[in-house]
Amino acid sequence: MRYAVLGTGEVGRTLAGRLLELGHEVTLGSRTRDNPVAVEWATAEAGRAHAGTFADAAAAGEVVVSAVGGRVALDALRAAGAEHLDGKVLVDVSNPLAFEDGQPRLDPVESDSVGERIQRAFPRARVVKALNTVNCRVMVDPGRVPGEHQLFVCGDDAGAKEQVTALLGEFGWPAGRVLDLGGIRSARAVEMYLPLWLALFRRFGDADFNIEVRRAG
Repeated sequence: MRYAVLGTGEVGRTLAGRLLELGHEVTLGSRTRDNPVAVEWATAEAGRAHAGTFADAAAAGEVVVSAVGGRVALDALRAAGAEHLDGKVLVDVSNPLAFEDGQPRLDPVESDSVGERIQRAFPRARVVKALNTVNCRVMVDPGRVPGEHQLFVCGDDAGAKEQVTALLGEFGWPAGRVLDLGGIRSARAVEMYLPLWLALFRRFGDADFNIEVRRAG
């Protein structure tokens, strides 16, 4: 598969690197074609690794992964171009993290979500919210955390969720540990998990953790 990963931060580079290891072709997108981080990454990886603008990446990818911050996700996707997103699976891994008086908060929260905003702005994209509840290293290596811990997916397109669940399987997440929460509106719930994740991070002192959902019976 050809993947576009938008964002040159740790999350974007981690996802892009793992996709390359799995044999996929990846274009790492940023605001400018000469972004030094993206160029260095593509040069070091060589072969199936490429760098370009958000639009270059989205045009080249069969699947688009939005790995920029939640508050700039719409700007990055507009730069990528709706014509390059139409009909494609668009995986949103972002969180709406903002800061007020130096303290983390969410924007939007409760009555909206980044996932929903992306789906409204790009109605012909097949948006799936996923992976935003774990650290990027756990995203691509669930074995860092012992146990039957889970991920969540949500989106309005059942086929797109199946495709993303299969990708998560390539990362090492068995399908039985990927919980489908329904439509894209459920992105509100998984985005609102971030304050608890941050509290747990402060408590543990590292990001190698996740939650496990258990049912009676």
